[in-house]
Amino acid sequence: MLDVEGFILVGGASSRMGSDKSQLMFGAQTGVERIAAALRSVATRVRLVGSRNRPNDALENVPDTHERWGALGGIETALSACRAEWAAIVACDLPLVTGELFTRLWQFARRTEGEVFDAIVPIQPDGRQQPLCAIYRCESCLTKAEQLIEEGEHTPRVLLANVRTRWVEFRELADLPGAEHFFFNVNTPDEYERAKEILDQSWNGER
Repeated sequence: MLDVEGFILVGGASSRMGSDKSQLMFGAQTGVERIAAALRSVATRVRLVGSRNRPNDALENVPDTHERWGALGGIETALSACRAEWAAIVACDLPLVTGELFTRLWQFARRTEGEVFDAIVPIQPDGRQQPLCAIYRCESCLTKAEQLIEEGEHTPRVLLANVRTRWVEFRELADLPGAEHFFFNVNTPDEYERAKEILDQSWNGER
């Protein structure tokens, strides 16, 4: 049994989208449902992390411990709620992630070759770190996240600079189907339309 739980961060304001990003539809599924399906490739349980009341969600919701604290607050809440050794944490505005991506990241978590890592974090094609699509070792990362929040820090990248992080270069993911779109961020109506186009092209290509 994999010792991983999955968490989808849904607590953002969605101000640029103008509606709740987590409820955007992609075919017959919401973006959250797509992400949850991808997480289940490695996670024994998937929950949401967010401050909204979501009575219609099929997934259990963990309320934000630090409302309006941003992404680091969401990560800390997920780590605190996790009962497994590892937490796979994803933002709800990354609906094009796949099970193959999380399987590959988990392989890096287990394939340590004598090294011990606390976080497995991909690098996007543009060279930017992606801490909101990553796998965290709960015990060590929670302790550091709590300390940073007490100090007033809001940035996940500061957490990653203070734990043993395995950076996964994009070339280590590029062979996976759909890799060029894994980290496509859906924050605006135009980005939502583009994400639907990408998925339409993918679905048509599978026929």
